[in-house]
Amino acid sequence: MSAPSARLDPAGRRALETVLELLARERASVSSVTEMPSAWKVHVEDSLTGLRVESLAAATRIADIGSGGGFPGLVLAVALPTAEVELIESVGRKCEFMSRAIEASGIANAAVANARSEELAAGSGRERFDAVTARAVGRLSTLAELASPLLRRGGALIAWKGRRDEDEELELERASDALAMMPERILAVGPYAGSRHRHLHVLRKTGATPADLPRRPGMAKKRPPGS
Repeated sequence: MSAPSARLDPAGRRALETVLELLARERASVSSVTEMPSAWKVHVEDSLTGLRVESLAAATRIADIGSGGGFPGLVLAVALPTAEVELIESVGRKCEFMSRAIEASGIANAAVANARSEELAAGSGRERFDAVTARAVGRLSTLAELASPLLRRGGALIAWKGRRDEDEELELERASDALAMMPERILAVGPYAGSRHRHLHVLRKTGATPADLPRRPGMAKKRPPGS
């Protein structure tokens, strides 16, 4: 199988190189990996592994929760130019970096939301998205809770995780019915990603958004469902 970046055209590569150049010069703490070529593999190649999930590759509205420095959201926006990608991040300095990166690279189909995902899900983002992505953000059951009210019925959460954790997966299974979020499959993508043990967890929104979601900001992390 070819490297994920084979999916990028020359203009897309230039746009993402611009993002990484800004990241390398950024003084604020946005990412611990900023130097090429490591940054290309850790941020770009890793983000592009998500396109192995058909639901993500076909999505027209994507929410990237806990975007941090813009990964995987900015990379997906470049690779999927007809999709709208919303980068949801609560830390202001990270949002400022992503906004500057979008302007400098000309990524027209990405927008930054300086908010908690629970806040967005309680308003304009409720059941709006075909796919939700999250990379190294939290436990699977926490991510499932945050994604459920953002996703339309039938939409998918794609979570970038490291080595598989049986306890974490069992916690998700216990919470799945209450969240209307069912585990669908787990893809091992380590050889193509920035993490040797990288796995993609794919969950499907199977019903209406539960009436008690979203909870207050921070509760999904403080008291993970299924724990």
